[in-house]
Amino acid sequence: MKLSDFRYPLPRNLIAKHPASPRDHSRLLVLNRTAETMDDKKFFDVVDYFQKGDCIVVNETKVFQARLYGKKEKTNAKIEVFLLRELNAEENIWDVIVDPARKVRIGNKIFFDDGKLWCEVIDNTTSRGRTVRFNHKGDFFKIIERIGLTPLPPYIKRDPTARDKESYQTVYARVLGAVAAPTAGLHFTKALLKKLHTKGVKLAPVVLHVGLGSFRAVEVEDLTKHKMDSEYYEIPMDSASIINKAIDGRKNVFVVGTSACRAVESSVTSDGHVKPGRGWTDKFIFPPYDFKVADRLITNFHLPESTLLMLVSAFAGHDLVMRAYKKAIKEGYRFYSYGDAMMIV
Repeated sequence: MKLSDFRYPLPRNLIAKHPASPRDHSRLLVLNRTAETMDDKKFFDVVDYFQKGDCIVVNETKVFQARLYGKKEKTNAKIEVFLLRELNAEENIWDVIVDPARKVRIGNKIFFDDGKLWCEVIDNTTSRGRTVRFNHKGDFFKIIERIGLTPLPPYIKRDPTARDKESYQTVYARVLGAVAAPTAGLHFTKALLKKLHTKGVKLAPVVLHVGLGSFRAVEVEDLTKHKMDSEYYEIPMDSASIINKAIDGRKNVFVVGTSACRAVESSVTSDGHVKPGRGWTDKFIFPPYDFKVADRLITNFHLPESTLLMLVSAFAGHDLVMRAYKKAIKEGYRFYSYGDAMMIV
């Protein structure tokens, strides 16, 4: 398939700027691949589609306050430093994006929090990318949790608020390391997870630290030539056992989000089971693709021509997914990170 196959028109008023409240009251479009039917539900209705012995795979990554604003030495020019990933914990070296990039050169120092935290630019990576070394006293993550801002996606055209610090985080987030939320999980509440547990559904947590690559544009028409950014993932032993037990028992494996899906599909054995472990994955899933683990997928409505939309299309079929998106647009579903959800069964 080609990049242009994943293009669709979306009215800007359907891009959600704020989350539903309560979380599980967002709308849910249930897409049945076999019958090719589409049912309009509320997200809390997902419980009805689970049976005892099923498992649900969730991404426990936790978003950190990755957007920092500082001042350049001597000129005091305001500089945004967006943290991407830690390269060396011992030396406090990070990959970042800076804005405005034209003002930031190798050797420059940028000061934050009245000079209590500062970084020095030690390399250029891309037109806006830099490698920096931070200098600080105390726990770095505690500092940026205090002074940083929530890294809302670029298509949410507003400043982050104090509420976003909680809203742009799943209720089961545990392992700090993401600069973007695994947004399909934002719809779950603790009460909803408790209902699933009571029903006999097993929770299988995994980790994939979502990076800005989630929003990076695909720039080639031939999808086989696109290269995904590498992202760190972990599959705990207990979670692998839960997933494999469901597979062996012919129960459904529900996967929440494209990031969790990429994590488990990156760690599959030759006999179609999940192996525990950790590492980096640049796995790019697009049609056609034979999913080895996931047989149910909970996801949001994604950007045109995005790798996330391509994964969903590989799971449910391109034509059916595009028909579902057409229906969602016609009926006013809310799109993207803070938007409504789709469950594919």
